[in-house]
Amino acid sequence: MNSIDMSGKVAVVNGASRGIGEAIARGLASCGAQLVLSSRSLESVQEVADGIVAEGGNAVARACHAGHLDEIEELFTGVQEEFGRLDILVNNAATNPYYGPADGLPPEAFDKTVDVNLKGPYFMMARALPLMIQSGGGSIVNVASVAALIPFPGQGVYSMTKAGLISLTRSFAKEYGQQGIRVNAILPGLVETKFAAAMTEDPSIQKWVSRLPAGRAGQPKDMVAGVLYLLSDSAAYTTGTTLVMDGGATLG
Repeated sequence: MNSIDMSGKVAVVNGASRGIGEAIARGLASCGAQLVLSSRSLESVQEVADGIVAEGGNAVARACHAGHLDEIEELFTGVQEEFGRLDILVNNAATNPYYGPADGLPPEAFDKTVDVNLKGPYFMMARALPLMIQSGGGSIVNVASVAALIPFPGQGVYSMTKAGLISLTRSFAKEYGQQGIRVNAILPGLVETKFAAAMTEDPSIQKWVSRLPAGRAGQPKDMVAGVLYLLSDSAAYTTGTTLVMDGGATLG
């Protein structure tokens, strides 16, 4: 991973306490980036930051609930005050509090899913943009999902928010491209994380996974190289796109 040089760049990765977010953070650290890692739980994300520092990387941990606008404001104010610049943003934080029939979804679960998965990334980007423009440009990667393309059973609202995140990715890329901002998204398939445990432990889902072209579910590390490419200068002419990383699930 360290063939990509991100020395001197400041990167914010939210939802970095485990799973895909942690894997991306470690990948960025191996490329020399200064990391600001955030999660709702400071204790858990501090463990990730400490591990990166112990391995020779540069990382600090900050508490930030992606669905709370005041905490988003505090996060980026701190980045500006401490580092004076921002080059990279990875929107990975997500929630899926309900897994079941659409007509059984509690309204509060609807609101929480939209707040974290859609409103959060919107205002994370909106708050990051002025600092990136001031820094001479920047790159954003939003972690969406193939559920945006092929809605998962029992996850109607989650799938909706991930489709919306693709739309936001394209909108921000179009609006801010000429100010030096690139915005792309990855679409992971089923990845074995604590977040996806409700699905990966479902026997019917396991049977479906066994029939994928890749023959297995993804691992968090499978997502890293694609994200690093999209964030790097190697992707300087790539914006507003989505990179599907699903083991072939969308092939049908």
